[in-house]
Amino acid sequence: MFMGEFHHSIDEKGRLIIPSKFRNELGKKFIVTRGIEECLFVYSLEEWNNMVSTLKELPFTRKDARTFMRMFLSGATECELDSNGRINIPSPLINYASMKKDCVVIGVNDRLEIWSNDKYEEFFNTNIERFDEIAENLFNE
Repeated sequence: MFMGEFHHSIDEKGRLIIPSKFRNELGKKFIVTRGIEECLFVYSLEEWNNMVSTLKELPFTRKDARTFMRMFLSGATECELDSNGRINIPSPLINYASMKKDCVVIGVNDRLEIWSNDKYEEFFNTNIERFDEIAENLFNE
């Protein structure tokens, strides 16, 4: 399970350090793709295969299913850690997530999410006051 929040910088070549805490579970090779809410999702190969299996069950006759698969899968790229624990994020993904310099890498159960610092602060500040309400809506029947 991935959990935690780490702040790192992306360099001018698109390289970002993956926190050492996540590297073993992530594996040597893994998938980075467009996430929801303008962040990037990072999956181990095992979790990626689980996700693809789930997507295969969606009815291709539904427009939302086709659109989601196009957006999600077309941005997917296999990445590998370099000797310094960094990944090289392709420029279309950097642009999608509006990453300039400061980034936040968070563990979210079965995946990592990579956010621009500004987008993450906006998301966090928008939702922190609703945290109790969100929990109540999810866990109380």
